[in-house]
Amino acid sequence: MSKKIKQLTKAEEDIMQILWDLGEANVASIIEKLSEPKPAYNTVSTIVRILENKDFVDYRKEGRGHVYFPKVKKSEYSNQSLNKLMDGYFQGSFKSMVSFFMKKNDVSIQEMEAIMKEINSENPEK
Repeated sequence: MSKKIKQLTKAEEDIMQILWDLGEANVASIIEKLSEPKPAYNTVSTIVRILENKDFVDYRKEGRGHVYFPKVKKSEYSNQSLNKLMDGYFQGSFKSMVSFFMKKNDVSIQEMEAIMKEINSENPEK
């Protein structure tokens, strides 16, 4: 059984996306990747410490500063977020959730077949 991963705020998620993309970064590098208007250094530093307390990131000392890196894989967080969405809005039904997104995004039969091919190529045992 996998451990329950805490949910993140939008600001925390934004920073985690950067850390997942970069693999590791100091606060200045994180700020560099954030969109304008850039938040203050102390703001980003505080959010990173919150992520550390939530057990999402860890760090190593480098010179006088810290380099932060993810402890939680993006796929783990994505999977849990998707399950929470499915449970909260689609009564736990994957079929209902997929059907909703297919209808809302007007997915064609060709796109659906392409999606199915991609799924089958990633999971050949199914």
